[in-house]
Amino acid sequence: MDHVNISVANNEEKGANVDFDYSQRAQWLRAAVLGANDGLVSVASLMMGVGAVKQDVKAMFLIGFAGLVAGACSMAIGEFVSVYSQLDIEVAQMKRDHITNHDQELAEKENLPSPFQAALASALAFSLGAIVPLLAAMFIDSYKVRLAVILAAVSIALVVFGAVGAVLGGSSRVKSCVRVLVGGWLAMAITFGLTKLIGSSGLQM
Repeated sequence: MDHVNISVANNEEKGANVDFDYSQRAQWLRAAVLGANDGLVSVASLMMGVGAVKQDVKAMFLIGFAGLVAGACSMAIGEFVSVYSQLDIEVAQMKRDHITNHDQELAEKENLPSPFQAALASALAFSLGAIVPLLAAMFIDSYKVRLAVILAAVSIALVVFGAVGAVLGGSSRVKSCVRVLVGGWLAMAITFGLTKLIGSSGLQM
């Protein structure tokens, strides 16, 4: 009977450790995966949109670089504000609970979300994703080859990011990769198509 109790206790402890690992990953994983995918898809879509009406490699690179900087700043600020709001709520809840035990208070504070870490993770992840289409396009003069290389590089990166996010998050890799890949393709296709339509309607650039 004691052996059974010990086994059950060990299994519960292992389960608790697994849950703890995933809960600790949740904050930075969400910021990193979303940031990387946003950077990749946003900047690639911007470059494809410009490529729909302008074949100059310099124009595509400049719009992509501007998208990288603006997007990284936007992600960092947005994540900072969001996590800081969450932090304020949790601190207020701690005060309402009247925590008096010093050790417990320190433990609670250590588990609080960090707005600065979340903002930095978002900015870096967005930049990591955004740099993929920039590097894929900056050295290719041929317009059609450039678009094909951007599409190929972005597709590979989407699959990689989807797989990494699935592995770290404990979800299905196939579903995650397909979902991310199809979403990225749709974003680029819609941006390219609408920009091409507007450009062909007589708008001069």
